[in-house]
Amino acid sequence: MLVAKYYAKLSNQKEIVMSRAGKYPVEIKNGVSVELTDNAVVVKGPKGELKVSLETKNANLVDIKVEDGHVVVTPKDAEDKASRAMWGTMTRNIKAAVQGVSEGFAKPMYMKGVGYKASVKGNIFTLVVGFSHDVNMEIPAGLTVTMGETPTEFTISGIDKNLLGQFADKIHKIRKADPYKGKGIFYKDEYIRRKEGKKK
Repeated sequence: MLVAKYYAKLSNQKEIVMSRAGKYPVEIKNGVSVELTDNAVVVKGPKGELKVSLETKNANLVDIKVEDGHVVVTPKDAEDKASRAMWGTMTRNIKAAVQGVSEGFAKPMYMKGVGYKASVKGNIFTLVVGFSHDVNMEIPAGLTVTMGETPTEFTISGIDKNLLGQFADKIHKIRKADPYKGKGIFYKDEYIRRKEGKKK
């Protein structure tokens, strides 16, 4: 019934190009609450609280409602490209917030290289990756870094998917994977095709 109502608003508009992300309403999971304020969508759950800003560029191009256990995002003008783009973006952000406060996110990573290792002390994450000095990084509030079974394995965890992704990317760029030597900092699910070095 909800999905039917969801599309009814759009059915009167011509030549609608559907947003893949915005295609379905976001289900509010058990233990999660969603509240709409003037400037944010406030999502609370067992693991914490997140706010999806409504003050970002083009956020005013979509309507957001909470009904029947779902968050429904619709473009104000489904024929407008910017509105459709924000439709998908806002839906993805709200979906990520719901998942974050209910389940959380984790990004496993590992390193390859002679002498490479990592450690955590307090909120400082330290990398030894072949430089003349150690690389010390402050772990952002809301994230944790847990070491794995070896000093070359670690997992970044948190409820904010964007923040986690930004920090993981920052770490990844310190020693990008070398396709020739096969060393560097890798995401666990990352595949690097090995290349042969130039023959002398």
